[in-house]
Amino acid sequence: MSVDDLDRARAELIALRDDLEARATALRSGASAPSGGISFGKRVGEGTSIAIERFADVAIHDQILQQQALVQAALARIDDGTYGTCTVCGKPIAPERLEVVPWAATCVGCA
Repeated sequence: MSVDDLDRARAELIALRDDLEARATALRSGASAPSGGISFGKRVGEGTSIAIERFADVAIHDQILQQQALVQAALARIDDGTYGTCTVCGKPIAPERLEVVPWAATCVGCA
């Protein structure tokens, strides 16, 4: 990969990392809002709806954290010179794959 390609990938990954952090922070700040009495019963009520929203928020937050880890790992691969090389077989990752999935650690064949 050229230096320009790596610089572009780094900038894209940093922007993605920052966006993910902002989304995670927004979800965490919403979790501290008072919710009243959340209860689980046989009837669907406001408490049940709030609880379901919280479960969804937790799942989304977990996905964001996983995505952040992948982005950080890609940034580390840029720093150590292995970005664009499959971590399984050692072959180059297709530029088209990196364009769509800039945090990709594996080639399509090893994915």
